[in-house]
Amino acid sequence: MRMRPLTLAAASGAALLAAGVLPATASGASTTPTSTQEGTVSAADLLAKVTSCQQISNGKYRTDEETSATIPVCGKNGAVFWKADMDIDCDGRRTSNCNEDTDPWYQDDTAFHQSDGQPLRADTLPYVVVPSSSGIWNYSDAGIKGGGVVAVIYNNKVEYAVVGDTGPTQIVGEASYATAQALGIDPDPETGGAESGVTYILFKNSKVSPIESHSAAVTLGDQLAKQFLQSN
Repeated sequence: MRMRPLTLAAASGAALLAAGVLPATASGASTTPTSTQEGTVSAADLLAKVTSCQQISNGKYRTDEETSATIPVCGKNGAVFWKADMDIDCDGRRTSNCNEDTDPWYQDDTAFHQSDGQPLRADTLPYVVVPSSSGIWNYSDAGIKGGGVVAVIYNNKVEYAVVGDTGPTQIVGEASYATAQALGIDPDPETGGAESGVTYILFKNSKVSPIESHSAAVTLGDQLAKQFLQSN
């Protein structure tokens, strides 16, 4: 994520799941999401649990450099959440969709890497950007880690993503090209995104392994979403 101006014109498996970790048998290649309603938990049911905010951040975030700080990080049992916009992150592996020509803010790395050590691929892997740790909020202290599962909700659709990158310390509301595309949001990193209406629910102490396996994120995300409904 970059600083930028407003842009929108089995037993072991059970044990790992209990710990919020899901292994994947995939070789490491991520697959482009094909569904805008992933898993069995509806957007409406998830949103019903995040109607009020118990603020856990020491302050609030801006959605862009020009906006005022109005977005708190909120706490729930087993998760944290925020409601913001969606800027498009195209950082990571250089592709035909994500490169210096398509994205003026392009960076060829991500904070968290694939199992082979390579940066994540923004145009095929749904991932979310979290603010870098600061006096406002420290994501790792809240149980959020690279590869953690995120339910991203927009326009009554649910997309499961992973925590894949970190961004500025005072700005929130960004996800990868693939996340936007799956939710029906224009994924163009320069002119696309959503101005508002995006809810991000990050499940604590969860981790998809390997991080690049989207199918593993969906499977674990669906389990954690069910647990979230039961515990809130």
